[in-house]
Amino acid sequence: MGILRRRLGWGALAALVLGLGVLDWRTAPPAVPAFADLRAAWAPSEAWLYDRNGRLLDASRVDFSVRRLGWARLDAAPQPLRDMLVAGEDRRFAWHGGVDWLALAGSATERLRGHRPRGASTLTMQTAAFLWPELGRPGHRGWLGKLRQMRAAWAIEAKWSKPQIVEAYLNYAAFHGETQGLAAGALTVFGKPAAMLDRREDAVMVALLRDPGAGPDAVARRACPLVADRDCAGVRGLAEAVTGATSLKALDPGLAPHLAAHLLTAPGMKVTTTLDAGVQALAATALRHQLEGLGPKRARDGAVVVVDNPSGAVLAYVGGVGLGSTAAAVDGAAAERQAGSTLKPQLYAQLIERKWLTAASILEDSPVQLDTASGLYVPRNYDNAFMGPVTVRRALANSLNVPAVRALVLGGVQGFRDRLWDVGYTGLAGDGSYYGFSLALGSAEVTLLQQANAYRTLANLGRWTPLRLRADDPAVSPRQLIDPGAAWIVGDILADASARAVTFGTDSALRLPFWAAAKTGTSKAMRDNWCIGYTSQYTVAVWVGNLEGDPMRAVSGTSGAAPVWRDIMLALHQGGAGGPFTRPANVISAPVRFVGTHEPARAEWFLAGTQQAVMAQAPPFAQRPRITNPASGSVYAYDPDIPPARQAIGVAVAGDAASLRLALDGHDFGAAAGAPQLPLIPGSHLLSLMDATGRAVDRVRFTIR
Repeated sequence: MGILRRRLGWGALAALVLGLGVLDWRTAPPAVPAFADLRAAWAPSEAWLYDRNGRLLDASRVDFSVRRLGWARLDAAPQPLRDMLVAGEDRRFAWHGGVDWLALAGSATERLRGHRPRGASTLTMQTAAFLWPELGRPGHRGWLGKLRQMRAAWAIEAKWSKPQIVEAYLNYAAFHGETQGLAAGALTVFGKPAAMLDRREDAVMVALLRDPGAGPDAVARRACPLVADRDCAGVRGLAEAVTGATSLKALDPGLAPHLAAHLLTAPGMKVTTTLDAGVQALAATALRHQLEGLGPKRARDGAVVVVDNPSGAVLAYVGGVGLGSTAAAVDGAAAERQAGSTLKPQLYAQLIERKWLTAASILEDSPVQLDTASGLYVPRNYDNAFMGPVTVRRALANSLNVPAVRALVLGGVQGFRDRLWDVGYTGLAGDGSYYGFSLALGSAEVTLLQQANAYRTLANLGRWTPLRLRADDPAVSPRQLIDPGAAWIVGDILADASARAVTFGTDSALRLPFWAAAKTGTSKAMRDNWCIGYTSQYTVAVWVGNLEGDPMRAVSGTSGAAPVWRDIMLALHQGGAGGPFTRPANVISAPVRFVGTHEPARAEWFLAGTQQAVMAQAPPFAQRPRITNPASGSVYAYDPDIPPARQAIGVAVAGDAASLRLALDGHDFGAAAGAPQLPLIPGSHLLSLMDATGRAVDRVRFTIR
């Protein structure tokens, strides 16, 4: 029996030791980090965008699991709030070691009496639950869970000071809705930093801790005991006013939301941009004023980019201003839109650089039909009118479409597409044949940022560098992409108010009281309207349209984007503007006289070696004879109800055709001179223009159905 009793004694002891070991394992607290490490690991839910001078432009929420700001040190909390916190949540905080045994005993007594027990969790225990959320979950609220929370509190008290515990508590506690921490809570509830709270506001903040979603009566009931009786009425008023607060708008100036969406990608990021808050605000104001004037039925959206020419720093980036927009979250500055006539300056600069054209060269502004792989291409001018023979200066300044297409035929689509790619239009993924001759009229899609830098390249006399959006973007050595003289001449044309007077008038929005080059553009079906221009210091690019792609109504080149461009340029140059750029050494002035056009003689700018005293169209004998009708690729319909003798196609030949003959499908058809008529014979036909030796000078193919 003695042996059995000894064995039972040893067994009970072993069971006790095992039980205590299991209890210790089940209630072991998590490892407590060093307080400095806790601070360093803190990640706010927000990220912040600053301008070049350190001014806050925008705040963007990146983490949507919680709403909190940067870590707030204890001295950021008013002393009255700290005192109220201890008085209301843990009045023996200064004397206990993490667990308030008197509060626990009182809670147990209330439970035994059948009353609702008072909370006995200390600030330290609550802090433990904030740090390790599993300690406060429903499945951990039994006595084992409570014991583990108590042990965690003891571990915290052993490693941190009392002020550090309060500091951690104030950063982790939920004050209102999803808002965590005193810094975010004070801005959400009262719209100001915690350090600026008064005593009544301190009391309301502490009262919100027990139930961040409580109603006004409950908040006032908890807050009133924390202040003097005379302040209780004010507390009730505050409680009623703040329980509906739900945002951190006080922290967000909202000046650059679209750029913030691009650059702020991780919680806690602080990105310093090249933007200037003042320029950003004036650009947004100018755009908003114009869109308000147009009204959402005419145009709903717009965007603005302002660039410092020497450095490439983007000073303003306005992706939209909301108002009547139905796609306000879309970034209009980065959206790809059809370029319209805004690509023409690059085309003429390339051809002037190659010395294939000059500003005085004559191009024909008359109907033209071009055979393409996808069918017949018939470009038209904006007003469906034609000016006849015009100079390059007049054609570019008035944004004439047909001369631009003729210029592109001269230079080649592929070469122009490659030039556009070089100056930054990197969205042009197709080759020249993909875009065809319509590329001269801006059929390709580009972004406002790309437009701004392409025109900045002209402003910098052909020197290209990428734009800079972040203050830490490295400086890049410029590349000379365009001949300086060609860029200068194109800029001179774009600044010539007299040359563009036929289309835009003498006092349009493009005319400023100082030197400025500008170009407008409107895309197919009036979906996009552009105005991009530059002075020696700044390039301003503006887009107005509808981001959802529907056409604008009653908006033209000078009534849509141009007024915004003008307002911004005038504001940027209030302190004075520089004059024209210094003329490159390879640009000379020479007199020129025009024959066969309505343009008077003048002094014109030329690349050295390209000047001519007289400009005239080539005489008929110098022109290559060609068939102008039918146009190659044409399709004609034969009508069986009309007598065949009354159905024919008239043949027209340009140039000296006196000695030439026509051949239809390889058979002689007679002299080319006069006005021959082709019969309508169903099928595909080849019409050739033959010289005296039988060599084909020109050919067109057409179809009759």
